[in-house]
Parts: sequence; C-alpha cells; structure tokens
Amino acid sequence: MATTFLWKGKSPQGEMLNGEYAADSKNDVASYLRKRKIAVQSIRPKAKDITIRLPFKKKVKVREMSIFTRQFATMVNAGLPIVQCLDILHKQTESQRLAKVVQEVMLDVEGGSTLADGLNRHLDVFTELYTNMVDAGEQGGILDVILQRLAVYLEKADALERKVKSAMTYPTIVGVVAGGASVFMLMFVIPVFAKMFSDFGGTLPAPTRIVMGISDFLRGYWWALVAGAAGLTFGFKQIQKTKSGALKIDQLALRAPVLGNVLRKSAVARFTRTLGTLVSSGVPILQGLDITASTAGNKVIQNAIGSARDSITQGDTIADPLRASGVFPPMVVQMISVGEETGALDEMLSKIADFYDDEVDTAVEQLTAAIEPIMIVLMGVLVGGMLVAMYLPMFKMASVMG
Repeated sequence: MATTFLWKGKSPQGEMLNGEYAADSKNDVASYLRKRKIAVQSIRPKAKDITIRLPFKKKVKVREMSIFTRQFATMVNAGLPIVQCLDILHKQTESQRLAKVVQEVMLDVEGGSTLADGLNRHLDVFTELYTNMVDAGEQGGILDVILQRLAVYLEKADALERKVKSAMTYPTIVGVVAGGASVFMLMFVIPVFAKMFSDFGGTLPAPTRIVMGISDFLRGYWWALVAGAAGLTFGFKQIQKTKSGALKIDQLALRAPVLGNVLRKSAVARFTRTLGTLVSSGVPILQGLDITASTAGNKVIQNAIGSARDSITQGDTIADPLRASGVFPPMVVQMISVGEETGALDEMLSKIADFYDDEVDTAVEQLTAAIEPIMIVLMGVLVGGMLVAMYLPMFKMASVMG
C-alpha cells in the first residue's frame, strides 16, 4: 500500500517548493522529484490523520462529478491556471463534500503537487479511472481534452445509472404499497373481523381461517419476523463480501429473467465505455483493464476482464478470453477483435458503448412492461385475497339467514 510522503525542495529557478506524494518508498519520491528537476532537501512520511468514518457520510453523486468535470474542462480550455480553476470550482460547487475535497486538492497543487497527485489523495471521490486519465493528460499536455472526455464519460455513466434505477422505481413503489397495505390489514383490519366471526360461532371457511392464522402470528411474533429479516439481510451482506459468494450472487443476477438482460447490457456498456475512454486518453492497455475490472460492478464481468489482462501479458488478444467467458455477446467480441487487428480499439469500443446505451433503453422498457402486470396481479392477489377471505363468512351467514 502506498504511503504519503511530505517533501521539500528547490526548483531550477531557486524557488522553494513543498508538497505531498504517494509512493511505496522514499526512493520513489526522490526519483519523481528528480524527473521534475527539483533539488530534494527533505522527504518524510506524513503523519496519519485519525478520522472517524460515519456510515451515513454522504457520497458525491455521479451527476455532481460530471458537472464539476465539464466546468473544469471548459475553464482549462479557456487558458485559466489550474489553481484558479480549482479555486472557482470549490466556491461554486453545490456539494459540500466535493467543495471541501477540491479545496484540499487546490492547496496540494499550490504546494507543488501535480493535479493527479492531489486527486489521488481522495480516491473515495475521484476514482482510479479519473486520476489515471488526469495523469495521462498532464504528461501529454492535453489536460483540457482529457477532462472533456471524462465529462462525456461521466455524463454517459450518469444517464446509464438513471436508466437502470428508473426500471426499478415502479416495481419498488408497488411492492412497498402492496406490502404496507397487507401488513396494515393483517395487523388492524383482520382482527376486527375475527372478533365479529367468533361472536357468531360456527365453522369458518378454510381461506378465512388461514388469513386469521397469519394475522394472529404477525401480531404475536412480529418481532421474530423483523429479527429474521435483519438476520437474512446481514447474512446476505456477509456472503456478498466473500469472493465465492459475490460471484455466485452476480451469476444468479445475470441469469435472472428480464432483469438479467438489463444488467448484462448495462455491464457491457460500462465496460466498453470505460476501457474505450482510457485507451483513447493514452492510458496503457494493461492499466486500463485493471481499472475497468475494478469498476465493472459485477464479479463475473470482472473475472472475464481479468482473464483478458492475463491474455495480453502472454502475448494473446483481448477478444479470446472475453469469448471464452460466455458473458459478452458474440457481436461485442467480434468488434473488439476487429478493433485489435485494425489498431482502432478505442473507436470500436466507443461504437459498442453507444450501441449498448440504446440497447439498455430497450431492455429497460421491456423490463418495465413485464413487471407492471406482474406487480398489479400480485397486489390484487394479496389485498383482494384477504378481502375475499373475510367476506366468505358473511356470504355464508347471509345464505343461512335467507
């Protein structure tokens, strides 16, 4: 794990400089400073700050990052110094957490650090993909171009994320309403009917007895159900933390009817968009695959990308292990293969990403169309079934009285 070092040195013009740099050893820091032609005076490890991480700490949203990056790119392209750009951005950014981080990055850059180094200290906000692309832009002298590509990437990622979330909004709302209505009826409405039926005596219909039994159990052992749900949630999260458990869960998710199609297509779109952006920005392909694997969001996809990386190190192609994984559609694998052969891999990846962005739209529409009637029927069965079960004894009493 890299350590943050504090350094002091003198520039070729005799100006005193200082800053921070994350590296594995002091020698790496010294080598980095020599490349910048800085005469080193001191290098020492930075004292670790003791921080308390709150579980409810607000994350920086993808949309906030895309707006920040677009504004940053515009100002850099206009010729404003980086420090001035960061100063303006930290004052006008709406997200308090992002504003604080940008201010810290500005102070690092003022102290002599590169922009990439400053961003690298905040990997919980600026991802590895972000910092590596900025580093490539600084080294190549095309920071404004890289920031524009990052802005486009983040805007596309935000759009993709919103599409997938929108597909789950309707069924979630219907499910919550149906569950809430069922619990309310079982806890408060059914007991009223039960008391009324017990006063009349006689044998109740089987559906009525079942509903009343469920109501009695829920009222008497609701705490056990809550504890059981909490235990299952905790157990699921613990399983998800293990490699084998996370892999199995992601495999099942990809195989799920309709929903699996959305997840697969969104994963392909994310993979191709991320790798294409990195490659076109000058990030080495091996490093790009490492970053892409870490942002895949699915262990099955991550393993396939890892196999592609191993294949390249052995002198083979990216396409073969992706084909062998069985996760990526044949068209995607074939287009990547053509891109490798023609030397236009970044362009081909961008075309695949654009195509699958549209495919995700279609898949989301299909998911919504399939879930809506299912949720309506489910809600009708739950609520309507309980109402019918309660009215059956009334019909029986009315026929007897008639």
